[in-house]
Amino acid sequence: MARPLRIEYEGALYHVTARGNERGKIFFTKTDYRKFKEYLTDAQIKYGLVIHCYVLMTNHYHILIETPDKNLSKIMHYLNSSYTTYVNIKRKRSGHLFQGRYKAILVDRDNYLLELNKYIHLNPVRAKMVERPEDHPYSSYDAYISGNDELVTVAPVLSMFSKDSVAAREKYRVFVESALSEEMESPLKSVYGGMILGNSAFIKKALKQIKEELLHKEETSHRRALLASYGFDDIIPMVCERHGVTPAELLSTERNDLRKMCIYLMKRYAAGTNQQIGKMLGGMSGFAVAKAYQRIVLDVKTDASIKKEIVWLENKLSRVKG
Repeated sequence: MARPLRIEYEGALYHVTARGNERGKIFFTKTDYRKFKEYLTDAQIKYGLVIHCYVLMTNHYHILIETPDKNLSKIMHYLNSSYTTYVNIKRKRSGHLFQGRYKAILVDRDNYLLELNKYIHLNPVRAKMVERPEDHPYSSYDAYISGNDELVTVAPVLSMFSKDSVAAREKYRVFVESALSEEMESPLKSVYGGMILGNSAFIKKALKQIKEELLHKEETSHRRALLASYGFDDIIPMVCERHGVTPAELLSTERNDLRKMCIYLMKRYAAGTNQQIGKMLGGMSGFAVAKAYQRIVLDVKTDASIKKEIVWLENKLSRVKG
């Protein structure tokens, strides 16, 4: 079974979600919502996490969590296991409450903190549970517009609007509620490799936190997509420099040997399709890319000189990551 990687480091920001098993309820009464918030408070005391916002829905939750320490896994194990035990005892049930493991997306705070905050607070509106975000009693929206929830740290977001707290709260309210009349595009559609939300520089920096051997394990979720950022844009220039040719020369039919090497590396280190790779290599068809890849795979197995060259290029590629 595929397992998601966890990128953990001090000061990391995550969008964390967990859903009920088979999409069933995880909150059954008002007391359950309060109890979950108590566990969040306990987690703050135990692990020092910072909560930027949250919304608790009937069968899932969203939380924007910052970890001053490198301890997301410990936090989530405590939170979900404690709440599951509480529900199981209260409802005289056993087994899993949540569907699989929680999902944690590492977030680029500079580019997505504000947008994710708005997206999370509007979740009940999008689900048609309420007409306005302040009507949902189980979210941190009220903390932002009135300051009534000490569980949440609001300063990083509100300071983006004004130094004056009253003005900041009003501007924030207008910012969020301005999206009520429009179709809001999810910022999560830009998640890279199932686990990173940020620009290319942030993605490359984040991937440096992952041990490379984990990226090559078959059971790692989104393995190919995560490997894709490892030198994809460097492959053609690297091969050109190695063999003393220009990109135009590499793309010519006279250098099929070099193009095959590029295809081999792109297929291994890129999540793109054969058609996308073919376009990068001068307009080759997807079928031609597939055939060339089959040939170079065979060559690597049977020709020691080609294998040696590929190994050199892969080692070089590993040094230009990020």
